[in-house]
Amino acid sequence: MKLTAREKTELIVEGITTVILLMLLNLSIIIVINQSIEANPGLRDGIFIIKRSILIGPAHYRIWSWENIFIILMLVFDAAVVYWRLIRRYHQMELRHIISELHYIANGHLDHRINFHLSGNTQSVVDSVNALVDSVIESLNDERAIEKSKDDLITNVSHDLRTPLTSILGYLGLIQDKQYRNTDDVFKYTEIAYLKAKQMKSLVDNLFEYTKVRQADTKLSYTRIDLTQMMEQLVAAFELDAGKHGLKISTDDPQESMFIDADAEKLGRVFNNLISNAIKYGVGGKNIYLRAKFVSDKEAKIDVLNDGPKIPAKALNQIFERFYRVEESRNKDTGGSGLGLAIAQSIVDLHGGYIDVTSDDEFTIFSIHLPIKPGEKLKYDKPKMLS
Repeated sequence: MKLTAREKTELIVEGITTVILLMLLNLSIIIVINQSIEANPGLRDGIFIIKRSILIGPAHYRIWSWENIFIILMLVFDAAVVYWRLIRRYHQMELRHIISELHYIANGHLDHRINFHLSGNTQSVVDSVNALVDSVIESLNDERAIEKSKDDLITNVSHDLRTPLTSILGYLGLIQDKQYRNTDDVFKYTEIAYLKAKQMKSLVDNLFEYTKVRQADTKLSYTRIDLTQMMEQLVAAFELDAGKHGLKISTDDPQESMFIDADAEKLGRVFNNLISNAIKYGVGGKNIYLRAKFVSDKEAKIDVLNDGPKIPAKALNQIFERFYRVEESRNKDTGGSGLGLAIAQSIVDLHGGYIDVTSDDEFTIFSIHLPIKPGEKLKYDKPKMLS
């Protein structure tokens, strides 16, 4: 910390004033003691005897002047007092600098930090202030991110709801204004309006599910699940839909049952979203594979693979963000609500696991890592590229 010229002057004046006061005090004490000794012959004689009896060093020097001893002691005491006064004033200046820095930060300069180094506990104060400011900045950034997230949520939901709603109102308006040629046109318009209404309901359902699984107090209903049996049920459930898109869905022939404790309903939603994604975006591929295995005695791993088009590398880090789509047009004919993968990730997080994705020219793999027993939390490992 650099002292200003004014502060240096204050220290000099403080030191000079303290020295003058101490000299006056010392002189007063010496005068009082001398007068007391001169007025008391018995005391004077006693001091004389004591001085004769005190011998210093091998040459046996005697101390004949008690004033010298007193002056030396007083000088030591005076030096200590001056040092204490100057240090005390210096610490006051340090606190004054810290307060000035705090006012500067409080006036809106939140990127500023107290950058001088002090000694002792004062440095702890500086470190605490800087840490507090960092914490406030982090909280403000988090709050801004939340606000932006809310704005993005409203914007995306409004867009996705407005598009089908506009179609519904348009076609129902045609019917209302009797702008149709025959009954077939009426059926056509009402069918389109019905399909658009279903799209809106799907988005609302997904949004409700997303907000529900994102709540901190969401409870899971744990049951014992046979992963082998679940894989077979999923293959049977999606076999027809996959076939319509020219895909074959299959799972490995299991050697034995694989049991974990999980929420069956929510876990089913995870696989439904991942397999639906694989079918929707796996155009050009031929296969979807489901594979499950125990990685350790605490962790199960389930892979959903497809040999469709590769996901661009820049999209892999964003693919689990809500409303994010690899295709950016937000076209309902090519994309869903953009919430499916975000819901899947949230459900897996609730179970204490994690989900990651890798994609190359051969396979796109979504890997779900789940703890075998409830209450455990798995450590995230970065995905490894396929060899």
